[in-house]
Amino acid sequence: MPRRILLIEPNYKNKYPPIGLMKIATYHKMLGDEVRFFKGEFTDFILEQIYEELLEKLSANDDSIEWTEHRVDIIQYIKKGLSAKYSELTALSESQLVGENLKYYRRYFNKKEYMDDPRWDRVCISTLFTFYWEQTINTINFFKRTCKNIGEVKIGGVAATLLPDEIKKETGIYPHIGLLDKGGEYDDNDIIIDHLPLDYSILNEINYVYPENDGYYAYMTRGCVNNCPFCAVPQLEPQYNCFVSIKEQIKYVAETFGDKRNLLLLDNNVLASKRFDDIIDEIKECGFYAGATYVEPNKYSVLIKDMRRLTLNYRSHIKSIVNLYKWLYKKVDDKNKSSIYSVLYENKLLSVDAATKESILAVDNFFAPLFEKYRNKSVKARYVDFNQGVDARLLTSEKMKRLAEIPIRPLRIAFDAWSLRKVYEDAVRLAVANGIRDMSNYLLYNYEEKPVDLYRRLKLNIDLCEELDVSIYSFPMKYHPIQDPEYFRNRTFIGKHWNRKFIRSIQAILNSTKGKVGRGKTFFEKAFGCDEDEYKKLLYMPEVMIIYRFYYEKNGTTDAWWNAFSSLSPEKIEFVTPVIHGNNFSDIYSLTSDKDIINVLEYYTITRDDAEEEIKAIDKTVNL
Repeated sequence: MPRRILLIEPNYKNKYPPIGLMKIATYHKMLGDEVRFFKGEFTDFILEQIYEELLEKLSANDDSIEWTEHRVDIIQYIKKGLSAKYSELTALSESQLVGENLKYYRRYFNKKEYMDDPRWDRVCISTLFTFYWEQTINTINFFKRTCKNIGEVKIGGVAATLLPDEIKKETGIYPHIGLLDKGGEYDDNDIIIDHLPLDYSILNEINYVYPENDGYYAYMTRGCVNNCPFCAVPQLEPQYNCFVSIKEQIKYVAETFGDKRNLLLLDNNVLASKRFDDIIDEIKECGFYAGATYVEPNKYSVLIKDMRRLTLNYRSHIKSIVNLYKWLYKKVDDKNKSSIYSVLYENKLLSVDAATKESILAVDNFFAPLFEKYRNKSVKARYVDFNQGVDARLLTSEKMKRLAEIPIRPLRIAFDAWSLRKVYEDAVRLAVANGIRDMSNYLLYNYEEKPVDLYRRLKLNIDLCEELDVSIYSFPMKYHPIQDPEYFRNRTFIGKHWNRKFIRSIQAILNSTKGKVGRGKTFFEKAFGCDEDEYKKLLYMPEVMIIYRFYYEKNGTTDAWWNAFSSLSPEKIEFVTPVIHGNNFSDIYSLTSDKDIINVLEYYTITRDDAEEEIKAIDKTVNL
């Protein structure tokens, strides 16, 4: 008998889909199990689960009613017990069992009886960064109650690997540490889950849309040969594996879920591989060579083909196909609109709730030619992205030539310290010499370097963009010791050369640049300063004057603050500096009675709300 498997990702925002859960989905479907993926609030999951069970009861009570058309009212009654909703629903049928079932499931939800009535044979929960700690722990503690056997609650991922004892302490469950890279880790078989292809269909079961959701995701190496003290990779992937073939995975995904445009590789240090040439050769063999192009497959035909072979796990297919019907309806002319609507209406395919596999397949002959006619057939360029970056210290002329054989965009080159500027700059120039002109990097800050070194690295990129006429996007990344017991729950760590004010200033600047710094000398100099002295001034500038830069510069407030600050005597500067560094201005008048110091500190008490009220008032005056 198929097991019921529930896959859960906590409801935090993240860019990439949960690769581990996608492999686990493939694993369980191989074994013939029923698999469900959920990302959202626990209460919403419970309501949906209760609704599905109640729907079966109501259909059995009276199958002359299309109960799926009343989904919203049914869920509202379960959730709130509104008498008006109860009256409306019971009035639809003469069966007394309808009212009895409605009351039973309302009580079942209201009294939280579902907590003592688990329905799932195994629950797998992923974890990500530790600054999502509270949300992750709450998710585990809620969803573990849905599993019939607490021993079948499987927790894995980044936070689970880095802080297993803390997770055990707060949930009672000791998580899986590291990768699922051995056979028999979940069941008595030899299947290595980490080597399985990804199940993309589960992503269509949820409402959350990952910003990066339609590429091939893979690793061609595991681990890293370095042991950088700021990095968690040595714990997450302690053994370096110099080659992981992705050929079969890509073939399976293309045949089952449709070809993907781009290839995103999550290797932590691909250049360290002794089989680097084999890696490049296989990437090219998989269709990602310089100049490679892509045409989006017929999504409808891919879904239909896959759904025909399935006896379980086609919920997401139904949802996706119904959404495609809506897309098609908007694309066609008025004549076809009328025909499409009629077919959908007659076969109860206007909503996901009413649609069935049988009704979808029954109208396939009508829709198949329409989707083929109107699908997107434009030719697009393909790209490869080593998303975690490459190690400039390991780049050679030969390796760069090989990287140029694949459509790499962007080439991400790590630039974690100013001391690496020579090797970093050489790598950039080598890339340009081989025709690679789109680059990116992550810039670590708040670690051991001084704040000025972040400015120097950013400015070097701007200068290289100007000189070489290339594009380099920088992403400053704040260091956070995610395994430190004092800091893993929050992001309050301050590096030895940093302070709270400098951190806030950098974050305020990055807020205006949307977290990245691209080419453009004028923009950079406005954001970070035209030299190191201006950069230092920005670090000390009141936060609100950074965020609303143009407003406060125009009305003279910024100049007034700077004149007051720079006019302080050395003794007063020595007094006020640690106050500013602490970034706490809630009670400045208790610190000193010195009028010059108070005058400076009062600028730091201006809030965003103050600024927005001032700006709104000026706008109203202008409009009058």
